[in-house]
Amino acid sequence: MLRRADPNRVLKLKKWGYLLFWLSVLPILPLSAMIGRESGTQDYWAWFIYIVIFGIVPILDYIIGKDPSNPDEAVQVPAMTQETFYRVLTLLMVPLWYGVLLYAGWVFVNNDYGWFGQLGWIVSIGTVGGVIAINLAHELIHKDPKLESWAGGLLLASVTYAGFKVEHVRGHHVTVSTPEDASSSRYNQGVYAFLLHAFPHNFINAWKLEKQYLARKGKKNISLHNELIWWYGISALLGVLFWFLFGWQGVLFFYGQSFVAAFTLEVINYIEHYGLHRRVLENGKYERVTPAHSWNSNYFLTNLALFQLQRHSDHHAYAKRRYQVLRHYDDSPQLPGGYASMYVLALFPPLWKKVMNPRVEAYYQGEMDQLFRTGKRVNNISSA
Repeated sequence: MLRRADPNRVLKLKKWGYLLFWLSVLPILPLSAMIGRESGTQDYWAWFIYIVIFGIVPILDYIIGKDPSNPDEAVQVPAMTQETFYRVLTLLMVPLWYGVLLYAGWVFVNNDYGWFGQLGWIVSIGTVGGVIAINLAHELIHKDPKLESWAGGLLLASVTYAGFKVEHVRGHHVTVSTPEDASSSRYNQGVYAFLLHAFPHNFINAWKLEKQYLARKGKKNISLHNELIWWYGISALLGVLFWFLFGWQGVLFFYGQSFVAAFTLEVINYIEHYGLHRRVLENGKYERVTPAHSWNSNYFLTNLALFQLQRHSDHHAYAKRRYQVLRHYDDSPQLPGGYASMYVLALFPPLWKKVMNPRVEAYYQGEMDQLFRTGKRVNNISSA
């Protein structure tokens, strides 16, 4: 659909597209809650936003097609990077998400859900939290201004996943696509085996990395200087707030949606680097991170929804680059669909492997032996 569109016009459309997408999707939440309550079918309508994200969006993704625009590195990238609009939009999403979360808690305890409806509402809101709270936090925690970094922390606190703020930046981006990184899935590894390793490792590693960081600064680990204590403390206070406002069911909802949001994030992590690896050089170090070490997806609609997270190859090559100027690389490994469709596929490991293993094998033709490395640590995990 967009194949023949003027790239510059598409680039201008995207400026407002990020906002328009969510202004179109978020009203589905109160609409589905109201229709379900009025019709007496609230247990089924509780799942509606989940169906939209992982059922309707993938179909629209293929109909609309891929994004033909790439900002010019010399002129458009510097100009767009300085535009205040893009930065303000991500910051405004913080209070918007907190409002959605409080409203969703009220619906959870007042919409007379059975267990099936309660589960559906938790899954639906947690999925939105994974897309808004964690995904936008991912954008913000990479930025130097404290306002943006703290905003990212507040988003992660709202889904009780503060460790991501530390582990992702200081851990994942250093060891990505190596056996040392629990957020980089191995060739032929199923998503559930990946999750069982990623959840505990990333939590523990976040605390280790923060302890090391504070030690270099000459500060104690268990102190007010430890930012993880602050962010997890805010999560605990939010749990108390939900108990105060909505009782024990509010606490169940808050921590339930937190788990679903974290689950969503880690499945996306599984997708982003599946089977890709950085080669070990003669000096024992890993090669530098390049766009070849992340799967790229250039589908227009899901890139709007995810603030261009799918242009993940460029993000890992240039971690501080803002979402609006992330570029597509034709020569990086390409996913056959957007993240929404790939997420569904990942939940069925035999189907995932049938689709993705041949793509990994084709990409690494002639060096398949490296795909089966055991995870033995090399001399130095830093880039050459």
